[in-house]
Parts: sequence; C-alpha cells; structure tokens
Amino acid sequence: MRTARSIPRVIVSAALLAALAAGAMAAGFGLKPGLWEIHIVKSVVDGRDNTASIAAVSDRMQQMLATLPPDQRAMVEAKLKQSGVSQGSNGSFRICVSPAMAKLDKPIVDKDGRCQPAVVQHDGARTSYEFNCTTDGTTTTGKGTAVASGDTITAHVEMTVQQAGGQAHSMQNDTQMSFVGADCGSIRPPDAADAAK
Repeated sequence: MRTARSIPRVIVSAALLAALAAGAMAAGFGLKPGLWEIHIVKSVVDGRDNTASIAAVSDRMQQMLATLPPDQRAMVEAKLKQSGVSQGSNGSFRICVSPAMAKLDKPIVDKDGRCQPAVVQHDGARTSYEFNCTTDGTTTTGKGTAVASGDTITAHVEMTVQQAGGQAHSMQNDTQMSFVGADCGSIRPPDAADAAK
C-alpha cells in the first residue's frame, strides 16, 4: 500500500513519463506559445500496445488525486505544474510552451532540448525529421513526422532507446496536440521548470 508521502512521486513520475512518451512537438509551423493538451492516440513499446495501460494509469492518477485530502492534492498538483505538466481531460496531459520553445524551427525531441534532430525537412504543413543522440549514457535513435492543421498538430514517432549496458527498447507513438490558449495559468514551461532546479 502506498503512503500519502509516496503518492506525489508516483503521480509526478507517471505524468512526466506519459507526457514525454507523447513524442516530439513540432515547431516552426504551428507550435505557438501557450497551453497545449497532448493526447496519446497510440503507444507501442517492444511490439506491445500500451495505449490502454497509459489510459489506466491516467485514470488511477485522477482517482488518487480525488481521494487525497485537499492540502495533499494541492501539493501534488503544484509539483506537476512546476515540472511543466498538468493532468488534462480524458487521459491527456497539458504542457506550457514558452516563446523560446515555440521559436525553434525544428522538432523538440526531449523537453531539455539536448537531443537535436540531425535531419529536418519541411513540406508545407508536414515536417519529417531524424535524430540520433546520446545523453547521460542513453542513446535515442529514430524518426518522426508531424502535421499541423489549424491549432492541432498530429505526430508519429518511431525510436529505439538503448541504455548504457542495458537492453534496447523500440517505441512507436502517435499523438495529437491541441492548442488550449495563450494563458498557461500556473503551469510553468518545461524550460522554465528546468532552469529553476
């Protein structure tokens, strides 16, 4: 049984994992500063469809939050927002995109911006890209496409993640990002959250 003290870490970890697993956010053709909601349409890891599991984790998170005393619930929600993530609706997550993040003319592969795509091709509203990065001993290799349509960006990412001395995992993610509004409220952009650490 989880203690009340361990719940924030569990919730924050699950939320950040799901938000990052959403794949690359396409910039330069539709990503603008403000609040965006990320919906994971499909997530496959090592050939296994984890879409239902991610939705179940999101449901459990919402249930845990609902059962926490108001002061603990506020603390958990504050931790999520400080990390640049907030629970959205129907299993989605919300992130705040800073002007600096939106200004980049290439996809954002990771929230820290340390993995820069090696190849980026724009064709109208469609952007294709490839990446191969090693950060903190983990090598991430893959490719993705993102298509903008109004205030919606649909992305597909295929990648292999190899940890130092560990097993390689293949991942495929289909996501949809929708612009909520220019005001992020109390949710901090991931780059601001990282700078505050």
